[in-house]
Amino acid sequence: MQEHNNITSDLKSTVLSDKKKNGKVRPWRDKKVANVAYYELLEILVFKKAKRVSMCGDILEFDITTEGEMKLAKAWFCKSPLCPMCNWRKSMKLSVQTTKVVTEVIRQKPKARWLFLTLTLKNVYDGEQLDQSLKQMAEGFRRLMMYKKVQKNMVGFMRSTEVTVNLKDGSYNQHMHVLLCVESTYFKNSENYMDQEEWTKFWQKAMKLDYVPIVHVEAVRDKKKKELSEVLPPGVQSAIQETAKYSVKDCDYLTGNQERDLEVVQDLETGLYRKRMISYGGLLKQVHKELNLDDAEDGDLVHIDDEKDEVEQKAYSVVAFWNWEKQNYFIE
Repeated sequence: MQEHNNITSDLKSTVLSDKKKNGKVRPWRDKKVANVAYYELLEILVFKKAKRVSMCGDILEFDITTEGEMKLAKAWFCKSPLCPMCNWRKSMKLSVQTTKVVTEVIRQKPKARWLFLTLTLKNVYDGEQLDQSLKQMAEGFRRLMMYKKVQKNMVGFMRSTEVTVNLKDGSYNQHMHVLLCVESTYFKNSENYMDQEEWTKFWQKAMKLDYVPIVHVEAVRDKKKKELSEVLPPGVQSAIQETAKYSVKDCDYLTGNQERDLEVVQDLETGLYRKRMISYGGLLKQVHKELNLDDAEDGDLVHIDDEKDEVEQKAYSVVAFWNWEKQNYFIE
């Protein structure tokens, strides 16, 4: 293991406690501890990026607002596809961005309807199979969106790909969460409407499968309709949160069983290499561009909410350092 010479804390140091407005503590320590565990696996597997991963989020600089809130101002993140620290930041950023995009789409297309679509494939058993399956899945989704009946009422979409690990047999499940925006005419007649069986047939055709895949589709509904000036309806917000989940959960490869974890990390690193796990299409893609939002996968992971007003009212700044010996952040 490499030695780390980060600044250590003395008795006067304060343990970092970054709280949200609602009092909930942001899990900086938990994510860094998981990042360290991930780095140690990469080190054993002799990945060149191991040292880079180990430095992720080592130093955090916060601006303290006049109201006493901490806002992350500077940090360096490794952006490795499996990094628990980066995936936490990406998930929050994606949720914020998609909420902005969907809010604007609803403003422009108030009568449009929303669907939540889940597309799956059979599990695979190693990194090479996962690599090929994810490539084929991305191409299959592109074909699915090109079919005339799908395009007919399509306004736009946001899709994210997730990989989970089957703890029983060590296989990998790949599936897509897709938030679809369709014209209101989608539900008005059989020429437009697609039930779950038809979505399944189209997905099977797009993927050229010799088996019937598991597909689930449901309309996003809300018990109480809200005005556009209010926050997004709970049903839409819930669908956004589901779509913005981590591409891979760190609990799937940080189980404490080192032999197994090493194999899983090797497979996932192979499978996820240079993959786009998030994409927008149609009006959602157009609005994403119009709002000048950067890439949630490879963009700024410091300012995830793009809210700069409070930062301008900062009272002072503090810096928190990761202490490798004490496994915690300390403000010097």
